Amino acid sequence: MIDNPRVDLTIAKYGRSLVIALVVIGVLATVATGWVVANPDTSTTTQQVGSETVSTDLHTSAVVTQDGLWTEGTVLEDSSVYILNATPVLTVEPRTSVPTDDAAVSHELTVRYEATRNGEVFWEETDVILDTDATVEDGVATSEASIDMEALLERKHDLQREVGGVGSIDIVLDLDAEYDIGTAADTQTISAPVQLTERAYSLEGSLSASTSHPQTDEIEVTESANPFLVGGLALLATIAFGAATLTIVRSPVDVEAARQEVHKRRYAEWISHGTIPMWIGDHHVSLDSLEDVVDVAIDTHERVVHDRQRGLFAVVSDDVVYYYSNRGFWEETAWPDIDLDNQQPRSDLGAGFDADADPDSDSDAPQQAPLSAEDLPDPDDEDAWKQL
Repeated sequence: MIDNPRVDLTIAKYGRSLVIALVVIGVLATVATGWVVANPDTSTTTQQVGSETVSTDLHTSAVVTQDGLWTEGTVLEDSSVYILNATPVLTVEPRTSVPTDDAAVSHELTVRYEATRNGEVFWEETDVILDTDATVEDGVATSEASIDMEALLERKHDLQREVGGVGSIDIVLDLDAEYDIGTAADTQTISAPVQLTERAYSLEGSLSASTSHPQTDEIEVTESANPFLVGGLALLATIAFGAATLTIVRSPVDVEAARQEVHKRRYAEWISHGTIPMWIGDHHVSLDSLEDVVDVAIDTHERVVHDRQRGLFAVVSDDVVYYYSNRGFWEETAWPDIDLDNQQPRSDLGAGFDADADPDSDSDAPQQAPLSAEDLPDPDDEDAWKQL
């Protein structure tokens, strides 16, 4: 248990109020801890809750026009290569898949001619073969265009003759699929180089494109309680209840005794322990506190003597004793208590007094009469008291 006279003095002065205040603080801290745990902070943040995907594919097909490898009328779809004589017309069908039928989709298909030299384009020309708003059905927007591959080959030969040996002619099929799905809008592009010879043709490269659009939403996020705040409040409640309990256990405390102990520790360097004779000094000055006694010791360059048996603090300066005692004045501390109202005289009041003698006895021995208050010597008469 804490041994601190300042604590005792505080308890002695404000014990009841202190207990009430500590209990109130403990209760409030406990309630606050529960409230913080039960009501965590919340914040609003934007989080992805899903995604919407738009994809475009460039499909091809061709109808066989004469018997050969395939029977006339056969439809070839998405073939890796088409025979020019058997399938001179290529049907190109862009298909864009969207998440809703309310989306707006448009397709633009162009044939781009490029004259290149050493991998660099020095001339190009573009022919638009499809530019339409596609109708969306069941989440798919579809359009269609036909390309005469024999005419395309002839155009290539014409351009090659004009370029001569300077460079080469390349043909690229470009598809731009522009869409608006409400939550997002964008354009997807597919570029497919056309490999075209006298015997066959094909579309090279990737014939599909896909774009993912994240869906976001404002959501409320519950944050965990601040561990430092919760721990601090819980610690405060524990300290408050503990201090209240300690205050109750240590009560009641004598105010003067606690104040004296505070002063005693504060001025310990000025105090020595010893025994103060009963008859010392001609004059005795009672001071109000131990602090006053220390002040006298400082002023007179003397030591304070603490007689623990009599609870007396005194400074002796010449024939004057400056003292403080919580037992009262000098006479009440320096002399033993005598019960003058007791009809049985005490055996230590004088030699030759027989406490057991019969006062009515016929014995010739002198009998010692009981002492009264008037028979006692003056408290300042040292010799009288020694003889007694």
